[in-house]
Formats: sequence, C-alpha cells, structure tokens
Amino acid sequence: MKIHIYEEDLNYFIMDGRSKQLHRNEINALISVGNMMCYSQCLRAIHQTQLNPTISYLHTPGERRYSLSLDISEIFKPILVDRVIFRLLNKKEIQSKHFDHKLNKCLLTPNGTKIFAQAFEEKLNETIQHRSLKRNVSYRHLIKLECYKLSKHLLGLEEYKPFKMYW
Repeated sequence: MKIHIYEEDLNYFIMDGRSKQLHRNEINALISVGNMMCYSQCLRAIHQTQLNPTISYLHTPGERRYSLSLDISEIFKPILVDRVIFRLLNKKEIQSKHFDHKLNKCLLTPNGTKIFAQAFEEKLNETIQHRSLKRNVSYRHLIKLECYKLSKHLLGLEEYKPFKMYW
C-alpha cells in the first residue's frame, strides 16, 4: 500500500535561528517582511506627531535609517507581526508555494507578500478597549498614541510609561 503526501499537506516550517540579511527559511522571510511593515507604520505615526525620527533612545542612530521607528516598533512587533505570522501559518493562508527559494535565500513571492500585507492591514484596523481612554482604538491609532506619550515625556509634561499588553 502506497501513501501519497502532497506538498500542500506538508505545510510546516522550521525556524532554525534568526537570519536578517539572507533569509535561510520561510519564518525569517515572514519576520523580515512583518518588521518592515511595522517600522513603516511607526515612522508614519512619528511624522504625524512631529517627533524627530532620527533621534532614538534604544537603537544607535544611523545615516540611512530612522532609529526612533525601530525603538517604537519594539513595543508593537510582538503584538502585530508575531500574531499575524501565527495567524497566517495556523490558518494555512501562507504555504510553501508562497516562497521563492532562489540564489540560496528564501523570499516571499508577490502573491505571498500580498496575503501578508492584507493580514497586517486587517490587524492594524482591529480595535481593542483602551484602559485609560475607556474607548476602542485601532492598533494603528495605538502606535500614534505611543508617539504622543513620548512627546509629552520629552516636553516634561508626564513620565513615559510604555504600552504593555494587558490581554
């Protein structure tokens, strides 16, 4: 008796360490795409709140990067990026066919990137009950609120307390 297992049935991915520049596996490719999207959202919020994106407190400022968006994204990567990755993999929305393994690296295909971007956008629009505001706010707005808290701290109006996930 022969058992045939098709590639669609083997939709599992192994994470064997983080590789940032040359993605060795699918999980690293997803993390990099998600982090880039998170950095972009943080940079957008920084510009909307009049903060200087080149002055940071955790990451070393660089010539060609906005290190403050790296700082703020550290708060939101586990909430946004990690959860989107787990959702896409658990629901099998991202599969092995969405990755390109050429030139000794692993990248998302354009279709895979589209699926990820759509899921990330949905997560940004998702709302939670804000503890101190006593109303629903989207994750996108939560990033902006974090920038406002940092602005108030820099102006000496109130002590900065970073957002903590409470659910």
